[in-house]
Amino acid sequence: MCLRRLLPSSRLIQTFSGHKKIFDLIRGKLIMKHVMGIIGYGGMGKHHHKHICEEIKDITVKGAYDINKEKWDVIKERGLSVYESAEALMADKEVDIILVSTPNNWHKYYSIMALKAGKNVVCEKPVMMNSGELKEVMAVAKECGKVFTIHQNRRWDRDYLLVKRALENGSIGKPFYIESRVDGSRGIPGDWRCTKVAGGGMMLDWGVHLIDQMLMLYPQNKVTEIYAQVLNLKYDEVDDNLKINMKFDNGVCALIEVGTYHFIPLPRWHICGDKGTMCIQNWDSGADIVRAKSSEMNWEQGIVYTAAGPTRTMAPRPKETIEQTHIPIDDKKSVHLFYENVIDAIDGKAELIVKPSEAMRSMLFMEACFKSSNEGICVKENI
Repeated sequence: MCLRRLLPSSRLIQTFSGHKKIFDLIRGKLIMKHVMGIIGYGGMGKHHHKHICEEIKDITVKGAYDINKEKWDVIKERGLSVYESAEALMADKEVDIILVSTPNNWHKYYSIMALKAGKNVVCEKPVMMNSGELKEVMAVAKECGKVFTIHQNRRWDRDYLLVKRALENGSIGKPFYIESRVDGSRGIPGDWRCTKVAGGGMMLDWGVHLIDQMLMLYPQNKVTEIYAQVLNLKYDEVDDNLKINMKFDNGVCALIEVGTYHFIPLPRWHICGDKGTMCIQNWDSGADIVRAKSSEMNWEQGIVYTAAGPTRTMAPRPKETIEQTHIPIDDKKSVHLFYENVIDAIDGKAELIVKPSEAMRSMLFMEACFKSSNEGICVKENI
């Protein structure tokens, strides 16, 4: 199992507030370890299990429950205990964190069950099917006094952190247009993600990541305008392509795009500021920044003849008026910071980084996108 190997003398089981906790005795210091149980041992459940085993020293994964009994052998093969029901997992007093990694339509049910059982909850994205469900879960978490958070792990993506730092340090001046997109050409995996009842579709799958990233670039600014085109190109039940135009109250405009039938990808990020432009082609390409040495242009050269014909406005800038910089991608991945923050929040040492209120903002945003697309209108909001 993924229990970290400990000498018998270095492991203590102690009852604390009616729950069993695991402690390590290291150099005479008592350190509490948290114990996780997983509900839903599909692709993401396995991913979390592997990641925690390799990276998170203060969490031990004890076991898992999956409604599909065919997965029970896989759970055993990976060294975990098999719980034959969700109720059995909730009754395990040693477990204090529940990971909900089921299809989306079960997130509310299992999150509330876990919170009422006195467990802290990490829920896979999207947090819920809609904002109403999230409101219910947030109320239960508050009532039970337990930590409830969402696995918005792409806040630690290296390309996103490059963008965030560039905007914060003014590398391209004041931004006025931000494009964020992911392109694929393979369609949607042929599982529950293709069904409406399970919460399938790209808005809730990839869109929620890009929306969360964009909103967290300006957490204090409201989104005032949303115009979305959400398409069912290859799938009748769920959306498979989407394009969202939006505007913040600080004047910054943005585009979010998710495509599953794009055979020539566009840049992952393209950001225009009043002093330059930043482009990130793909996940690991790093950032290219082209800046103007001076905001003033000398127009005395007159008409410039280009492949597009005679023009001055759209002619290339003279090379001596610009400077180019390449910022390599950071080799250090920091996805472990999500779980380290969850541990600190449970232990009362830090605030949650991924707050339910932020997930609510994303849910309200997505609902506005569906409204915009369904009615063919620009939705005026303050999200």
